[in-house]
Amino acid sequence: MAAWIDPSIDMDKLSYEIFSILETKFLFGYDDAKLLSIARSPPETPTKINEDDQGKVRILSIDGCGDSDGLLAAAALAQLESSLRRCSGDPSARIVDFFDIAAGSGTGGVLAAILFSNPNLSAADALELLAKHHKKIASLSSKKSGFRAMITGCGSGIFRRIFGDSTMKEAAKPLLIPCYDLETGASFMFSRADAVEMDGYDFMMRDACEATCAGNRSVRITSMDGRTKIAAVGAGAAGMGNPAAAAITHVLNNKQEFPRANGFEDLLVLSIGVGNGGSPPSNANGAADMVDQAVAMAFGQNRTTNYVRIQANGLKPGKTKEAKVAAAIEALKERNMVSVLFRGSKLSAESNAEKLEMFAGELIGEQERRKRSKSPTVVIKQAMTPRTSSATTTSTTATSCSSSMMTSSSL
Repeated sequence: MAAWIDPSIDMDKLSYEIFSILETKFLFGYDDAKLLSIARSPPETPTKINEDDQGKVRILSIDGCGDSDGLLAAAALAQLESSLRRCSGDPSARIVDFFDIAAGSGTGGVLAAILFSNPNLSAADALELLAKHHKKIASLSSKKSGFRAMITGCGSGIFRRIFGDSTMKEAAKPLLIPCYDLETGASFMFSRADAVEMDGYDFMMRDACEATCAGNRSVRITSMDGRTKIAAVGAGAAGMGNPAAAAITHVLNNKQEFPRANGFEDLLVLSIGVGNGGSPPSNANGAADMVDQAVAMAFGQNRTTNYVRIQANGLKPGKTKEAKVAAAIEALKERNMVSVLFRGSKLSAESNAEKLEMFAGELIGEQERRKRSKSPTVVIKQAMTPRTSSATTTSTTATSCSSSMMTSSSL
């Protein structure tokens, strides 16, 4: 196994808009509307579209390293799903119905994959599933269990039971799962958008999840056609513990699927952290907080409605499955934390649960707007259209293959 050296945070994943807004606010002040407007504009002026019919792309981002083992995110999404069902009047509503793209790293990537690879599963089902297997999944990134995991292949075993033989391109909607590739010395993004275009970018869902949860141990992953091979370590190693910026960048630069997303005002983003409190702060936690601050400031005056970050401070996870779930649910009652540029965070007037309730209203409003719209806001790729990928770090020749979809029985 190749020796691993801590790579620096891959700031290239942050978009032009994020840095321009930060630079403008830091150098010239926070409240200049003219400067905010300039900073929110990309280098090229997009074609104007009727604002009444513009719509917003709905992004779900889930962090991947911390004390909650993904249970905080799962509990938050179960709460959100309950609100969506109640407010929409649809008792069968699912998280995947109200988001256009999901990005997740570590256990957050596993949760995103569960929800987006099997639309029949509810967020409550996902919470139960993560709670059932949380010890095995969390152990994959543990330094103590790394050697045992490589010998026994326990990661492949648990993820095989969850995902079966489903692949990235079989996800119901766009999905992003990051890791770090030792072969190229760069971040690698498992992406449904690339997978539907060529098999060299299509991977088993279970392999993508094992890669993002790998921690510091190296996991060998091969694409469906056998031509793309990576030596992956966990997403936290690449400074990708918080994949929100990567998801935003993907949307703003993927005009095939998101033709109307021209700036932050065209986005609705829910970013869920992992909870702090049970262990000392890590570099990965610091990187995640930095991404949160950058994204929050990039949204500017729209951040109160267009960007919501759920994070629990002082989270004290229990030792048993039941105690961990109870702690995650209790954390939703805490007052929400709002990022302040270069000043850490401040307490919001609303709780995390109340923020989720408000965001549910935004999601439902966008869903209703789309019913009246004459043209789509999102066009999900269904067929292969060969090109050189911009979301991964290697290139390959497209070939064809087939794989089976994940079913509920595989869980």
